[in-house]
Amino acid sequence: MSIVTWPNGARLALSIVVNVEEGSEASIADGDRGPEPVDELGVTLKKALRNYGNESNYQYGLKAGAPRVMKLLGERGIRATFTAAALSLERAPELARRIVADGHEVCAHGWRWVHQFHMDETAERAFIRKAVASIARTTGERPHGWLSRYLLTGNTRRLLVEEGFTYHMDDYSDDTPFWDSVDGKPILILPYAIDSNDMKMWTAPSFTPDAWLRYATDSFDWLRREGAEAARMMSLGVHLRIIGRPGRIGYFERFLDHVLRHEDVWITTRLQIARHWAEWRPYRSEPDGQKR
Repeated sequence: MSIVTWPNGARLALSIVVNVEEGSEASIADGDRGPEPVDELGVTLKKALRNYGNESNYQYGLKAGAPRVMKLLGERGIRATFTAAALSLERAPELARRIVADGHEVCAHGWRWVHQFHMDETAERAFIRKAVASIARTTGERPHGWLSRYLLTGNTRRLLVEEGFTYHMDDYSDDTPFWDSVDGKPILILPYAIDSNDMKMWTAPSFTPDAWLRYATDSFDWLRREGAEAARMMSLGVHLRIIGRPGRIGYFERFLDHVLRHEDVWITTRLQIARHWAEWRPYRSEPDGQKR
């Protein structure tokens, strides 16, 4: 088995993941039964009322958060993976064009930012195909990776294999890519991380920006340390409407600057990580069914 080494002898592959969900969340205006319950104030409406306040909270991510995030990445020459709900990019064409122009990757985060776990196989396949077609139209390239809105079905990975996806992100089990297969057809798993995700600053108010930065930096330092002996990958997930706030964006800047002080780190897109891994450690199925 070949031992994976990252380009230029890097100890660590770092994947910055920017979630784009704004404009595709649940909304009565789009015919949903109720408004999006994920609200920074923790407000959950018991009646099917249109939540104009929360809608504007999401729009903040596009209007004010996105320019800040794009500026930081651009100034530092960092290429990120934008996990985007397809409808969000359709409704924010200027952002979509900027993502492409700056050389970032777009990974599918669903057709809309909704749960797919309740879908039957036919509906889920249509959901995946609709996302692929939409992103291809908006960006000029089909997505090669997939991230669900946390919950998925027993059919999801098989459908992704059948629809030609290169990698799947719905896994939190490791700090290293690994292979899986469905009916003998391989797909690379690029594990994601939710412990360092900025969403925790919404869901757990005690997880302050300072605590988030400390946790993200500690994660980076430890994985880089382990990377001296084995291939390691770190994912850092952020959201336009969360990290893009003026009281948080500076902490993202500090994290990026901490990372850039180390020359032995490969900051790249998930697709590039997947292609590199496949070259160094191509899929092989063992007789006992184990993948490596």
